[in-house]
Parts: sequence; structure tokens; C-alpha cells
Amino acid sequence: MIGQLTGTVAAVDSTTAVVDVNGIGFAVRMPNADLATLHIGNAAVVHTEMMVSQDAITLYGFLSMESKRMFLQLLKVNGIGPKVALSLLSTLPSRQLSQAIHDEDATALAKAPGLGKKGAQKIILELKGSIDFAAVAPAEPASTLRVPDDVGMHHVLEGLMSLGWRRQDAQAAIDEVMGDHDFATPLATQDVPQVLRLALAALDTGR
Repeated sequence: MIGQLTGTVAAVDSTTAVVDVNGIGFAVRMPNADLATLHIGNAAVVHTEMMVSQDAITLYGFLSMESKRMFLQLLKVNGIGPKVALSLLSTLPSRQLSQAIHDEDATALAKAPGLGKKGAQKIILELKGSIDFAAVAPAEPASTLRVPDDVGMHHVLEGLMSLGWRRQDAQAAIDEVMGDHDFATPLATQDVPQVLRLALAALDTGR
């Protein structure tokens, strides 16, 4: 079982990153927000879960253990496979996903491609009473636990936090970038990588 990869990003596309570990390239399927933070040539530590089926062996990877724990929780739901679980984590980062389940917000969950309202209700029914919310989403002030209206912006925030930046510093950098550039709100998915890069540059400049 491959539980973690530490290496260099060799390639990134819309669904998968290739991590070079001592000359061996591992293809890892990852949530959109995690993929947006990876850059070819940079070092990366990816927490992985290997899934074996009749016709494939697939690695799923996450930049935070929170996301990996939520992925594994979702797989406990009857009828929810890794593809849908990854779709959920690409739509709502782990903390917001956890809160949506806690709040029985099926509408928020149903935004994930491939799920639907009935699937969302099933996840809530099966996980609400058993999910370890403390492990998946450590306690934060109530004001930060709501499901955001601007999902793209939140992907940027989660990406910065996964790289070790404090929430308040990450948010300040995002606000600065949005104020200095002509990005539409809510932030479009295709603009997430550019805003993330600009926010990282602003944070690095302020060190």
C-alpha cells in the first residue's frame, strides 16, 4: 500500500499529477484545488490512497490529511466510489464538505458532478451520525465554517492554507490580488490557478 509520496512534480493536468520519486513517476488523481497549487519542478508531499479494481490500480492523492480522511469517510457510504468522492472534494474542500454533512445541506453536496440530490441525501444519512468531524475538520470559529458562495475563491484559500499559510494571511493576500486585478466574482474555475500564483507571490514578497 502506498500511503505517501515525496518527490518532484513532473506533470499536472486537469485531473492528475505525476510525482517523480527517485526516477519513478507516480500518476495521482487529485482534487482540483490541490492540482491548482502544484507546479512542474516543485517539491511535493502527497498523502495517497491506493485503490485496486478488476481493471486498474489507481492512486488518489491529497495535499492534506484532512482531505484524505474525508475521502475515506465518503467511501464508507454504500454506492459512493472514489470517482464521486473525489468529485465532492473538488467541489467542496474537506472542511466545508464536513460542515455541509453536519448541517444536512444536501443542496451543497449535490453540486458535485456525478452525485445528485438522492446521493447527497444518502451521504448525509449514513455519515452524519458516524463521521469523525473533529478528525476531518478541526474546530474553527463558526463564521469560517459556512459553505462559501464563491467556491473558486475558497479553492484558492484552501490551496494557500495547504501550503502552510495562516488563514488570515492567505485571505489578505487574496483580497489584495482581487483588488489589484480585474477578476470577476464569483471567481471562475479557470482563474483559480492565476489568482493562486499571484497570491503566493504577494505572500512571498511580504515575508
